[in-house]
Amino acid sequence: MSLTLGEHSARHLRFILRAYLGSWGMTEIRDAAELALTELVANVVRHVPDRHCELLILRRPQGLRVEVSDRCPRLPTQGDGGELAESGRGLLIVAAVTDRSGYLADADGSGKTAWFECDAKGQSS
Repeated sequence: MSLTLGEHSARHLRFILRAYLGSWGMTEIRDAAELALTELVANVVRHVPDRHCELLILRRPQGLRVEVSDRCPRLPTQGDGGELAESGRGLLIVAAVTDRSGYLADADGSGKTAWFECDAKGQSS
């Protein structure tokens, strides 16, 4: 999906993700996937000037992969995790609730893709 995000887009995208997970029989990863998606969407809203991104939701043999790509060359950074920090915790949260996560800079330096994967019980590897 090609999207321009607003302040309330995460709610609508969680609904779409929930529908996919339900139809795929992966409801046990719903909470983690929704939280991780919310964090990646919040990063676009907060840090990408035009708020434009591409969202990819993929069913994988072992579970789910979600990718959020944007054209902002600035790479994500993790905060120091201090308990009073107001930002910089999103990537820490994504890493904590998913099985794998990360980000990749575009080869030409024009943007990046943040991603996560959640393994579903009962899915073949």
